Amino acid sequence: MSLLRSLAHPLPFVLLAAAATAQQNDVPFERDIYLDLELNAACRGSRIHSGIKPLIQSRADLTGVMGYRPDKRKHYYVFTEKLFKEHLVEVKKDGVRLTLDPVFRFERGWDVRDPSDFADTTTFYVNSRGLWITGNIGPRLSFQTTFYENQAIFPQYIYTQAQATGVVPGQGRIKGFKNRAFDFAWAQGNVSWSPRGWINVQFGNGRHFVGHGYRSILLSDVSFNQPYFKVNVLSPDKRWQYNTIHTKLTPGVLQTDRLPTGQSSESLFYWKRAVFHHLSLDLGRVQLGLFEANIFQSIDSTGVAPISFREVNPIIGVNTLLNGFAAGQQDLVGLDIRVKLTDLLFVYGQLATDDPGRTTGWQAGFRWFRLFGKDLHLQAEYNSASRYLYMNTPARINHVHYGQPLAHPAGTWFDEFVVIVDARIKQRWLLRAQVNGITYRLDGPDGLNLGGNIFRPDPGTDVEGEPLVRQMYMLDLSAGWLMNQMTNMRLSAGLRLRDIDNAPDFLSSAYYYVAWSTSLFNRYYDF
Repeated sequence: MSLLRSLAHPLPFVLLAAAATAQQNDVPFERDIYLDLELNAACRGSRIHSGIKPLIQSRADLTGVMGYRPDKRKHYYVFTEKLFKEHLVEVKKDGVRLTLDPVFRFERGWDVRDPSDFADTTTFYVNSRGLWITGNIGPRLSFQTTFYENQAIFPQYIYTQAQATGVVPGQGRIKGFKNRAFDFAWAQGNVSWSPRGWINVQFGNGRHFVGHGYRSILLSDVSFNQPYFKVNVLSPDKRWQYNTIHTKLTPGVLQTDRLPTGQSSESLFYWKRAVFHHLSLDLGRVQLGLFEANIFQSIDSTGVAPISFREVNPIIGVNTLLNGFAAGQQDLVGLDIRVKLTDLLFVYGQLATDDPGRTTGWQAGFRWFRLFGKDLHLQAEYNSASRYLYMNTPARINHVHYGQPLAHPAGTWFDEFVVIVDARIKQRWLLRAQVNGITYRLDGPDGLNLGGNIFRPDPGTDVEGEPLVRQMYMLDLSAGWLMNQMTNMRLSAGLRLRDIDNAPDFLSSAYYYVAWSTSLFNRYYDF
């Protein structure tokens, strides 16, 4: 039982003082790591604000969470201790703690439905290598950095998406080599400082997620990392938490996305400033979050615009009130909610709009932990977005970063259901089954802007016409044996089946794989 669960009465000031001495690094935002963290936060007596992720360690209940739970297994050799139980390198001295671990993914896969004309592409691989370094300097200052160098050959539908955007979804800008292979890099890191228990300041490169679901229709981690400055304020009684995130986004990384400055083929890419605000209110069983995203046109025909008051304004709602959803600035507002029905079951949802009365998005779902008293967990949700949601004029200030949506990977004008079952056996065997069904609508062959392409400008009024409707169904089955919880290192095997109608055959897939990997962030292939 966690400390929060054992308390008959809340002791906010005592817990806040304890939090001030905890580490300030982010808990790596990866689904398996966050499963137990979300379970702890679901307890009706908990006041953990998990509506915006990643959580810093001092603001989370880490009881039983992967990478933080005690491991009492005995190993008789230094090599096996390091391989199965500990960080590769860990130094503790005079209030300083440093860790260093290799991170990697070595995957081999086969797609029995790949119709490619290339004879060597029915066999695929991922070869990722990197390092993860964390540090704590006293109780208030922490830092971490992670980087990967990657080479991969992906199934056709991922390859096609990467070729169209110049980016492996969520994982980095591509450079082609050896015919069908990609070379790409991925890096994130930050410095996290809590001068007092109630405030945390971060500067880094990473991504954030708003909500309690598998998807988010407000802000998610499906796109690439971005530089950011974040301030997090928690009230002494933990009844409210406020986050303001200031960042710089890159709409795309194709040659057409470069600025017309000089003749160099390596000119800078167009960029834009953005700010995200999130206010979380704990109302007992109900946790309510208010969200605002403002993306500014930072570059126009006259050059780089000076920073305005709205771009540094830390107060939620002010920017949207001043702009009134007018063109020239992308304003998205919404809310997320979680209602705890029991200590093991909650329902959740989201609403979003960037043009009230015309564009809407919503989410509804539930999460049920420990079914039948076992380490078995169920999540189901539905996501929907109307056409033209996330779009604006000019197109480059849409809700997009690095050629990918900032919210749902389908972009806009979609309906989706997701069902996920997670099962664990003695915390070592990790089993997962996931089913997705997405109906999405694309602009038709007549070229009309019907609102199905998030990368096009919003015409301001609805255009009538017949969209191209596609339905995609995906089944993802995986089984893994957890070798070392410190880096989520595991041996795994899986199968991903993808069927899509009214589309070319190469967009369907039947991919099975084996892998040895560490996993510290989410990879999404269900799009």
